[in-house]
Amino acid sequence: MRRFLQTFRLLVSALLLGSAALRAADAVSDPAVPAGPFTRDQLVAALTRDLAGHFKLEGDLQLELLRAWTPPARVAAAWNLNVLEYPSMPASSMLVRCQVSADGETVAETTFVLRASLWRDAWVTRQPVVAGDTFDPTQLDVRRVDLFRDREALPAAVGDRTFVFTRGVGAGRQLTWRDLNRRPLVKKGELVEVTAVEGQLNITMKGLAMENGAQGDTVTIRNPESRKDFSALVIDENHVQVRF
Repeated sequence: MRRFLQTFRLLVSALLLGSAALRAADAVSDPAVPAGPFTRDQLVAALTRDLAGHFKLEGDLQLELLRAWTPPARVAAAWNLNVLEYPSMPASSMLVRCQVSADGETVAETTFVLRASLWRDAWVTRQPVVAGDTFDPTQLDVRRVDLFRDREALPAAVGDRTFVFTRGVGAGRQLTWRDLNRRPLVKKGELVEVTAVEGQLNITMKGLAMENGAQGDTVTIRNPESRKDFSALVIDENHVQVRF
């Protein structure tokens, strides 16, 4: 009997060791990324990355699903969201048709109805300004706004001292694109220096500006002698350039 018990214990030990070895082998063969479901949070995060990249959006894009969505009834190590059809432009309400794949296999194709917001800092006046004032960021405050709902808001990343106010704005008012314009470097009715460039050859003459123009604008210039008009690029204060 004693010999039988010893033999039995040896067999049990061998079986236990074998099971432990098998479990260790299974652990080694497990993939680095464990399989799991495709959650609602993962879906929204994937949509947010894709739409922000596709439309080159600057700011904090936030999305919300407006219809109930049931995740695929399976697990996978690699989930992929492929947008099949984008809206024509980003907006507060969007329809996006997508394909969901699990480990390379398509498991769902559906259209998501989204509510979207794009949060950025926008300029707000600290004190009243009048038309013609130079834009000065140090005299302004910022406010967080949703640019999908307030598309006229002027983002705080825009604006420098090359801008001037086109109209008066009261204190505590949010600035819009209509409140500013580039400060004209060329003014209608004034003589400007015209540089004609062809290769290494530069010719300088005087011309009459027929319209206002900021840096980078193309304006009409009149030759005072021939009375002929031509187009030129504004490059500096009272200085335009023509290239041939």
